[in-house]
Amino acid sequence: MKSSSKQTRTIYDTREGARLAANREREKPWAVWGPYVAERAWGTVREDYSADGQAWEFFPHEHARSRTYRWNEDGLGGICDYHQYLCFALSLWNGRDPFLKERMFGLAGPEGNHGEDVKEYYFYLDSTPTHSYMRYLYKYPQAEFPYERLVAENRRRDKSQPEFELVDTGVFDESRYFDVLVEYAKVEADDLLIRISVSNRGPEAASIEVLPTLWFRNTWSWGRDDRRPSIRAHGSDGLIATHWQLGEYALACPGADELLFTENETNTERLFEAPLASPYVKDAFHACVVDGRRAAVNPAGTGTKAAARYARTVGAGETLTLELRLSALAEGARSTGAPAW
Repeated sequence: MKSSSKQTRTIYDTREGARLAANREREKPWAVWGPYVAERAWGTVREDYSADGQAWEFFPHEHARSRTYRWNEDGLGGICDYHQYLCFALSLWNGRDPFLKERMFGLAGPEGNHGEDVKEYYFYLDSTPTHSYMRYLYKYPQAEFPYERLVAENRRRDKSQPEFELVDTGVFDESRYFDVLVEYAKVEADDLLIRISVSNRGPEAASIEVLPTLWFRNTWSWGRDDRRPSIRAHGSDGLIATHWQLGEYALACPGADELLFTENETNTERLFEAPLASPYVKDAFHACVVDGRRAAVNPAGTGTKAAARYARTVGAGETLTLELRLSALAEGARSTGAPAW
């Protein structure tokens, strides 16, 4: 019997395998950045500090845009370092929604006729083991998102009836929605290319605001570590994030209409009718974009939360493409530019 001359290949014979080996042997931390940001952190036991253990009521979706998380963050297609100090995710607005779309909406456990349920459509399409490449898809309606209707109809139904889903509301009729595709590709372990493709699946042109957002998880307000990181403007189309452990990261966002800045601090005035510790709070971008309140964002161009704002109209069947780059700055040696893929 003749022996085969073919050798069995394994993943370690590929470029991804080399990255896995380097990560395992601690030669290069290829997994330091990954999809470690939750779609929903509100209503979780991790963020429950109530006296009675009622996490849903203590931290509902209505609080999420204004209230600072302590142990984790959430976002659309988000990534972060493995300590979750620095986070990046998308924020969207279709010009009709009552809220800036920054996280997944769903029913709290007591609201759904079948319990807890996220009422959104999102898909993790691809990721290598080291997250050297990642691809994520979110379907965003062009009509006003039916928050109240989803809650009311599911609350009305009993357990013998099916759940009332987002598609049942008619917001996707005639394909009037955007496919928002986010891709990440690592040049190095701490150097990521980001491509955002917004495709209009509907029959008419539609407007959308895309806000790629960079922020620090609030680790300084809990009495254990008062070292506050910062994000500042770098020209008209870039951000520099500085952290006591991570060092400096640059986010290049070519073609942005403007850069917005605030603090990742709770809006105590809105939620608890208490004085603000800072005039710039977590929900400032919602206030600026949706409510038109320019005074909500910091004109000094600094904070612990920042976003690049792109207001665009996308034709029927067309795709808007934005290319960004998030990279560590090693003593200023690394480029902050956003090269072609």
